[in-house]
Order: sequence, then structure tokens, then C-alpha cells
Amino acid sequence: MTKSELIAQLAGRFSQLGAKDADFAVKVILDALSDALVRGDRIEIRGFGSFALNYRPPRTGRNPKSGEKVSVPAKWVPHFKAGKELRERVDLSI
Repeated sequence: MTKSELIAQLAGRFSQLGAKDADFAVKVILDALSDALVRGDRIEIRGFGSFALNYRPPRTGRNPKSGEKVSVPAKWVPHFKAGKELRERVDLSI
């Protein structure tokens, strides 16, 4: 599902919510999630899952085209862990 599909589904499900309002609501939620991760906070949405940051230490990688060694710097990457309820719902639907 893309962001525009989510906005269309929200606007369709809630008739009092126009497309602009749904767009604004999705933007506010995604901005709040992004800002929390930038601050280093952990986000937990009960029944859905949690977002956190994982540290990846520096390492030596390899350029697949030339085969030469490349230095990959350390970085923080977002990580999502699905909650129990979400895992169970997905497992039952497949």
C-alpha cells in the first residue's frame, strides 16, 4: 500500500474526512514517527509493532561490479518489529 492509497482508503472509510484532511492526518502521523526516530526514541503501537534504531558498526564491504574493497561507515538504521497480534493476523490470512 502506498501513501496515496492509504489516504484514499481513509477518505473513503470516513465520509466526514475529505481527501485533504486525510492527507494532512497521514502526513502528521508520519512526521511524528520520523521525528521520534530522529530523536532516538522508540515507537510502540500496541497490536501493530514497534520502531527502533539499530546501530551498524563500520565495516569493509565489496563493490560487486569491480570487486574492490570499500569502507562502509557506521550508521543508525530504522528497524520495525511486528507485534504479536499483527503476526497472528498475517499468519491466519496466508
